[in-house]
Amino acid sequence: MSKSTVANRYAEALFSVAQKQNIVDEVNQELQEMTKVVSANRDFISLLTNPKFSSERKKEIVSELFKEANSILLNTIKLLIDKKRINELVNIAEAFKTLAADAQGTAEATVYSTRELTEEEKKDISTSFAKLVGKESLNITNVIEPSVIGGVRVQIGNMIFDNTVANKLDSLRRTLVVNK
Repeated sequence: MSKSTVANRYAEALFSVAQKQNIVDEVNQELQEMTKVVSANRDFISLLTNPKFSSERKKEIVSELFKEANSILLNTIKLLIDKKRINELVNIAEAFKTLAADAQGTAEATVYSTRELTEEEKKDISTSFAKLVGKESLNITNVIEPSVIGGVRVQIGNMIFDNTVANKLDSLRRTLVVNK
């Protein structure tokens, strides 16, 4: 979950409403798309936090830009504008994504490797590591990082499973230095 208490509260409220309406996946997808737009265009948040524009004008702009969005998500964004909390949107999306994954028995995982993993490798990693964290499966994001040299490093929440060649070499180096 997000480190922001405010974001967690908004995410939990949005999740509760989405769950009651059985549209958690839809809201999650739309929220993730919105955060991509916001992250790619920092001027958008600046516009929505600019005191020169009225809250009503800001809400009109959001309604025009996201007219295809789910009404509960659009209403949440308008509420964030009214409460001057629109800068929490990315944190809310992160917290909502975690809540949605927990409800489905999945978790978000980042896997660092030297090359792009195949779907079969992702499936094997998901099966193996999901059991370790008490989940049914993992949603894997693969990050290419040549510094791992070989093997993989899996990060699930605040847990890290490091089985990389770089880590093993570093461990060996520390052992050799201590035993000198």
